[in-house]
Amino acid sequence: MNNDSSIDQIATILREEAARLGPGARLPSSREIMRRHNVSPVTVSRAIAQLTAEGRVVTRPGSGAFVAQRVSGAREAPDLSWQTVALGDRVVDEGPTAALLGGAPEGVVPLTGGYLHPGLRPDKQLAAAAARAVRRPDAWAMPPLTGLLELRRWFARQAGGEVTAADALIVSGGQAALTHAFRALAAPGTPVLMETPTYPGAMASAKAAGLRATAVPVDREGVRPDLLAEAFAVTGARVFYCQPTLQNPTGATLPLERRLQVLEVARAAGAFVIEDDYARYLTEHAPPSLASMDDHGSVVHVGSLTKILSPSLRVAAVVARGPAAHRLRASQLVESFFVARPLQETALEFVGSPAWGRHLTAVQSEIRTRRDALAAALAAHMPEAELRLLPIGGMHLWVGLPPEVDENALVEAARVNGALVSPGRMYYPSEPPGPHVRLTHIAAAHLSELREGVRRLAGALAHMAT
Repeated sequence: MNNDSSIDQIATILREEAARLGPGARLPSSREIMRRHNVSPVTVSRAIAQLTAEGRVVTRPGSGAFVAQRVSGAREAPDLSWQTVALGDRVVDEGPTAALLGGAPEGVVPLTGGYLHPGLRPDKQLAAAAARAVRRPDAWAMPPLTGLLELRRWFARQAGGEVTAADALIVSGGQAALTHAFRALAAPGTPVLMETPTYPGAMASAKAAGLRATAVPVDREGVRPDLLAEAFAVTGARVFYCQPTLQNPTGATLPLERRLQVLEVARAAGAFVIEDDYARYLTEHAPPSLASMDDHGSVVHVGSLTKILSPSLRVAAVVARGPAAHRLRASQLVESFFVARPLQETALEFVGSPAWGRHLTAVQSEIRTRRDALAAALAAHMPEAELRLLPIGGMHLWVGLPPEVDENALVEAARVNGALVSPGRMYYPSEPPGPHVRLTHIAAAHLSELREGVRRLAGALAHMAT
């Protein structure tokens, strides 16, 4: 049974139950629905969301889902099922990405997420930079279509090597950069190689572009060049997506030798490498980028400011050369013209100010402290879990679970126990080798909350074992 049909079946069952119970009645808990029908938490939550959208159910955080009061004479929702035929089968699963962007309910410790806790963001300094930016001459005029020259220069310097401002295109955040890259570099229906496990947003973006993801395994040092070469040969793919620094979710960082091997493999295959350099500022030990080593035009490099500054500062750059660069610029132009100039000016003001260096130093120090605290808490409270490696920075730890653990059940039990974690399955473009969870240390308010989150997760795991 595919996931969509499971959601529809559970939604039908809950509609019938809601009609039987009547307005104001409480539906069975998510855990009970999972137990009765042997479905995942994601399936249950989406079925309930479907009924909520129909106006049949209202949810109350911490209390559950309740049958909605029907307004007398209210018009039934129109039947939109015809759209299923019109839209075809290119379904985009936004669930994993939406889950990573969702906030934790009050009283629940977030051990998942992809952005700095508000207490670590430089909000005041960003506000000051924005105030200066909007006073710049022509701040509200149309910017150059490829982005402000000085901002493109800055991103080019960050990429390193022989990269110039002419190679850089300013786009609306790293996710938009990936969307442009997948659409520009590969035709719908063709394969794209991806590390496994990998970032769910990249998998969703590739699928939205009509591409077929093929998994290439990683180890403690990142993608294996021998298996990458084999995957290129077997599939005929011409694009490989990777995160060579602090790979999400494993935290692996490609050493220099492997970086050179990856470039050699791509050149031999006549293929592009999309280098998602999202975590360059989340460590003081970032190796040279693949783009800085590339003299063949193989690398399409993505650098972004959102992870280190703010999720709302959606400013990133795509670095490319040759016809690939032209296609990327055309994609940006026809989709959104350009990135709003005030936002570009704000980014330029901030990275050109002393606040940028101070912020980097503070966040990188905090990352080391939190990473070590999370590792210590896991060792103390969950000795049965396996920490795959201690990364050189970043936001996450990748944790293997005993093979008998039901990963989805643990995630749900942890949520009930007051801790949010990311299930490992959502990071795999193919079958996972075993149960995992990704734990984030940067979303918690402070170290004591971080330790409490691990304690709650460990309690959920222990409860499942009894």
